[in-house]
Amino acid sequence: MVYLVGAGPGDVGLLTIKAKKILESAEVLIYDKLANEKILNFTPEFCEKIYVGKSAGNHTLKQEEINKLLVEKSAGKNFVVRLKGGDPFVFGRGGEEAVFLQENNVDFEIIPGVTSAVSVPAYAGIPVTHRGLATSFTVVTGHEDPNKNESSINWEKISTGADTLIFLMGMANLPKITEKLIANGRDKKTPAAIIRNGTKFSQEVLITNLENAAADVEKNNFKPPAIFLIGEVVNLREKIKWFDKKILFGKKILVTRARNQASKLTEKLENLGAEVFEFPTIKISPPTDNFQALDESIKNLKNFDWIIFTSANGVEKFFERLKIFKLDARIFSNSKVAVIGSATAERLSNFGIIADLIPEKFRAESLLDSLKNFAEGKKFLIVRAEKAREILPDELKNFGAEVSVIPAYKTETADEINLKVLHEKIDMITFTSSSTVENFVKKFGAESLKKYKLAAIGPITEETLKNFGASADVVAEKFTIDGLVDAIKNFYA
Repeated sequence: MVYLVGAGPGDVGLLTIKAKKILESAEVLIYDKLANEKILNFTPEFCEKIYVGKSAGNHTLKQEEINKLLVEKSAGKNFVVRLKGGDPFVFGRGGEEAVFLQENNVDFEIIPGVTSAVSVPAYAGIPVTHRGLATSFTVVTGHEDPNKNESSINWEKISTGADTLIFLMGMANLPKITEKLIANGRDKKTPAAIIRNGTKFSQEVLITNLENAAADVEKNNFKPPAIFLIGEVVNLREKIKWFDKKILFGKKILVTRARNQASKLTEKLENLGAEVFEFPTIKISPPTDNFQALDESIKNLKNFDWIIFTSANGVEKFFERLKIFKLDARIFSNSKVAVIGSATAERLSNFGIIADLIPEKFRAESLLDSLKNFAEGKKFLIVRAEKAREILPDELKNFGAEVSVIPAYKTETADEINLKVLHEKIDMITFTSSSTVENFVKKFGAESLKKYKLAAIGPITEETLKNFGASADVVAEKFTIDGLVDAIKNFYA
């Protein structure tokens, strides 16, 4: 089976549910140059990925070769996905591929995609139809088959035959397109828009008119990919624009969390319009003793009066070990549980444990204030990172408690760091722990911190930045991901 799948215009959220499910089962992926390559992450690890993209003057494979590749890869009962930008049947040559598959007795399905013809104008705040302004629209290719002797576009009828005209892939031919439209009766003062990188966080919109469009594109150095739209509906943009009004739109923000933790912060910043680059400086690894101390403490958990978790990572690793021993939340029946922070409490609740104590301020000092009056003579187990501040165990001992500190994980410098990201014009770097700061500095040096605006999740992380001679421009008042996002939002507001 071969699936001809539309990838949509760029925003990963516009990929259809069906397309995502198909990608998750792909054994072979044959894909074009996509507006957003994050879509490739939906495929399984074992999937064979073959790039066959085309750009002006650079075709990886000819269309005839792509057709044959589809047939070849479908042999042996492979689950083949042919992924195309936008919709396969809107100037995507999906029809040609479907015909070739049918002629070679290969079963196929079509999974339509959201076409840029209507979605890109929508993200620019321009409806392609609007009561009283436009009751029709026409989608035209701006890049015809170069082997044709003459254009098959009926300029005489198209120029005035629809209220809204949308040209795809027409940037190189813009002078010719505008000339033909005006020559065939379209008013040269008709409003026009050129929308570049539509639906992406780098989207740019140039408002002009038909007469000046080509000159304005050259003057403003507008490059492909872009669509060209002509019609009175362009005037609605000032009232309807929404995407590029988001509070962080146009900002490029670097997220330094571990790869498996970055998605929550990334999603929240993207929802506010930021273009986010995930740049994990740390990875979460087993502790040096390979969980020996943690396993031993689990066997003796009933001997502890209090269990303290200092992070969501500690909770995660603790319950992973519980599962290995075929144990569950009932093991906490003799103990009370305290956490530092709402994120840790939330992760704990996912395993069926509601924390008995969450300090008002999410730091060790606040937790100590809550525990100092009844710590004497009690046994405490602190589950934490291998390297951490010692204030919590030291002060509990001063209060007369018996304390065991157990490492559940350690943070290390990430193996793979995409250095290309730092060549982007980054507006801000976020740090969600001291270890993210320390590992960033290990890789790039303390001086590199001074090149960017910096955001810290709380005062401990802020202090680590100060230790390296840098100052945080943003510090969250509530020491959580939501608090950090709110602080960044307020900073740019």
